[in-house]
Amino acid sequence: MAFVGITLFSHILPVILGFFGVLLLIGGTLDDNKYKFSFGVLLFILAAILPYIVLRFILL
Repeated sequence: MAFVGITLFSHILPVILGFFGVLLLIGGTLDDNKYKFSFGVLLFILAAILPYIVLRFILL
């Protein structure tokens, strides 16, 4: 069952979070909406860092 969690947190969620983060970055830039832009930055950073944090606890 741990393999499902490993695949989910290492391959699926980062791609989804990164995709929506980039969409919000583009939308916030084009609309001059700083809240949408900052939420996009936050999502993109979470997509990059979250697998390292979560997988550390799953693999213990």
